[in-house]
Amino acid sequence: MKAKIAHTELSYAVSGKGPAVVFLHAFPLGLFMWDAQAAALEATHTVVRFDDRGFGGTPPGDGLLTMERIADDAAALMDHLGISQAIVVGCSMGGYAALAFARRHPARLKGLLLHDTKASADNDEARRGRALLADKVRKEGAVAAATAFMPKLLGETAQREQPALVERIREAILRTSPQGIVDALAGLAARADSTPSLREIRVPTLVVCGDEDTITPVADSEILHRGIAGSRLVVLLNAGHLSNLEKPEPFNEALRGFLASL
Repeated sequence: MKAKIAHTELSYAVSGKGPAVVFLHAFPLGLFMWDAQAAALEATHTVVRFDDRGFGGTPPGDGLLTMERIADDAAALMDHLGISQAIVVGCSMGGYAALAFARRHPARLKGLLLHDTKASADNDEARRGRALLADKVRKEGAVAAATAFMPKLLGETAQREQPALVERIREAILRTSPQGIVDALAGLAARADSTPSLREIRVPTLVVCGDEDTITPVADSEILHRGIAGSRLVVLLNAGHLSNLEKPEPFNEALRGFLASL
């Protein structure tokens, strides 16, 4: 499905009935990463997913893909669907955008699940790394991003035991628009430090992290947990940065338990 939102046609999927849950995907993937969660929840919840600008079925925007842009697109899609409030779930880049949503649209936030993400901004070294990768993507295409990220996106266990998942993620990255990757890398590098605003989050919050995550290790999730009053932390064993894909059953168990508590 497509929704005309702020000078683009946002590709989205919606299923189920009940309280709304909006999922924000990781870099450099798309709404497909939430397939298992949509299947698990659609009997009890309205599940909303969309492809960020430059990913999946949504064309690139006209500049860097900021976390604020993703958050505002989520709010606009909620308007399009007639949803006033939602639980927002964000993984990695989607987690950064979920924190931006909490800052920009607090009245529309019913609950928050931050999944393999962190509050802090990029340091100078990380920004330089993103700029160098963006140059490579401009020259070589999406394969440069796949080469750079595949060793890190999945944990050791998934790399060893789930070759079909490894190939699925790699193929998804290779299908991604190089311009979308470049725009997102710029937006990631420019994102704000959300640490000071964690104390302002007043909704129920669950933090989930894989114990093999090397991009945003458990220590980053512990900072989120300590910073958000009343939040809970769940660490999934033998899972990396995409723990919902690597360990869908324990992830969904934590997700359903959280939603039931609301």
